[in-house]
Amino acid sequence: MTDSDEMTINLVVLGRTQTGKSTVGNSLLGSSDFEGHRSPSSVTTCCSLGRSCRISGIVRRQGCELALRVRVLDTPGYPHTGLSQEQVRDTVRSALSHHFGEEGLHLALLVLRADLPLCPDESDHAVQFIQELLGPTWKNFTAVLLTHADKAEEAGFSEEAYLHSASCTLLSLLSSVQHKYIFLDNQKSLIKEERCIVLRKLLNFIRQNNYQVLPLKHSKE
Repeated sequence: MTDSDEMTINLVVLGRTQTGKSTVGNSLLGSSDFEGHRSPSSVTTCCSLGRSCRISGIVRRQGCELALRVRVLDTPGYPHTGLSQEQVRDTVRSALSHHFGEEGLHLALLVLRADLPLCPDESDHAVQFIQELLGPTWKNFTAVLLTHADKAEEAGFSEEAYLHSASCTLLSLLSSVQHKYIFLDNQKSLIKEERCIVLRKLLNFIRQNNYQVLPLKHSKE
């Protein structure tokens, strides 16, 4: 929280290279702060913080409407074509501490592609990476964003059918984060109405967590 009529939420996007992390960040901010495109090599090589303008009509607390501000930390993916696992981890850890060390983190958003299967090794690596960054309470502060849901729909999968057919690996991951997940249609990701729907879902996750933040001062070295 900042001013009495305003609420700020701090988010970090994490995930493999080419899952759409930067695009997700831009969609949440309603901007084009982060570079993201198809490439034979990893596009994002360092962390970058983006800030939204004041957003009205989304947040109400104690009967009063608050303006919302969103801060998103975009991060390099791993595996990365130019950075080792340790370099990615240390870069993200340092940026989390620098940008959110005082206010804390509301949610880490693990970005996965809905149109690609999640293998056990990939899931284990993602969980290990998040645990190293956030610590033992990572499950309370992590949500899964499934991008390219439009491609799953083109293949004939509704959200319900997709989850019914999903691998045990994905279902186990979603269960571990208390089913905090959102399907993102990449064809609609920049539409204002879709953005508001996604932000309301994220705020609901934060509300379920009693508006707690994860302190990150311990990450400083």
